[in-house]
Amino acid sequence: MKECLTFDDVNIIPKYSEVEHRSDCSLNTKLSKNRYLSIPIVSSPMDTVTESEMALTMWNNGGLGFIHRFVSIEEQTKMVKDVIGEIRGMMTNWEIYDNLDEQIEQASGANKKILLGMKDTKRWFEEAPIGASIGVTNDYFERAGSLIDSGCNVLLIDVANGHHKLVKEALRRLKNEFKGIDIIAGSVGTKEGAMDLCEWGADGIRVGIGNGSLCETRIRTGVGIPSITSVMDCVSACDTYNVPVIADGGLKNSGDMVKALCAGANTCMVGSLVSGTLETPGEVKGGMKQYRGMASKAAQVSWRGELPKGMAAEGVDTMIPCKGPAENIINELTGGIRSGMTYLGVDAIDKMKEVALFMEMSASGMSESKPHGQR
Repeated sequence: MKECLTFDDVNIIPKYSEVEHRSDCSLNTKLSKNRYLSIPIVSSPMDTVTESEMALTMWNNGGLGFIHRFVSIEEQTKMVKDVIGEIRGMMTNWEIYDNLDEQIEQASGANKKILLGMKDTKRWFEEAPIGASIGVTNDYFERAGSLIDSGCNVLLIDVANGHHKLVKEALRRLKNEFKGIDIIAGSVGTKEGAMDLCEWGADGIRVGIGNGSLCETRIRTGVGIPSITSVMDCVSACDTYNVPVIADGGLKNSGDMVKALCAGANTCMVGSLVSGTLETPGEVKGGMKQYRGMASKAAQVSWRGELPKGMAAEGVDTMIPCKGPAENIINELTGGIRSGMTYLGVDAIDKMKEVALFMEMSASGMSESKPHGQR
């Protein structure tokens, strides 16, 4: 029987470092085969986490928010359009960017340098990832087309078990129909699952089965793999195909994110960490906001109209204190990641897994890691 470990079961051994300051550490990373981010953080496609406001906040901070699919095609498409509209609104005199090549040919000296810089800016805005999630049944193909037409360039196939025939069929159909779009698939927890998704054409792999903060899958079904082991196993497959990995679920703090990145993940997906922030959907009531797992009874009834016969809810619905702006959380998380990098002596995300050495923690060792008053 294989021993599997999660975040609290391990710590990272510190290394000799020549990194003089946290600010020297770059957080640039790959989201998928053809898309990049400035920070290794993406927000989860949950209906109490990511709609247009969260997606825009993530984008402004160098990450990505996957707009959830638990609304009509028209509503989700509008969210994508709203994000892109806000991004374009950040550009001054956007119209002059339409004939840049012609202007550059006619310009010289300092003016030409300015115009070339504008072209780089335009390319960055056009190539920056805009993400949304889809399923693999019913209207998923129509939904994908509408999202892409609205400007979405990264699709996330968002299903509980990504190692599935329907995901295989959806990936192949989508890849054949839509060119220039990256498609991330999951969730999976095994090397075999990750390898199959890579073979089926996925441009990124989402890893994590039953480890979300509100997830009851492991309790209800007895199925799931602890996070560190599942990330390592999936990375061992994905590296062969040069496919980036998103570690999803079980991330309680920036230290867990450092461990996930050291295990080989390229980015981390957050739900609970940014839940309850002002940018999440829903009203603040009595200082509280709703946060629910998408497999919870409340989410299923809201989405489907009822809990399907024979289906057991595999998630929890709760209210949590409002945390304020999401940007504050993001800054705290990125600061912790940079600090972790200095202890490893690396200044880039992709170097973390090359040097990191894990050690297994005892229960008393984990207790020692906490502030004295919390032991």
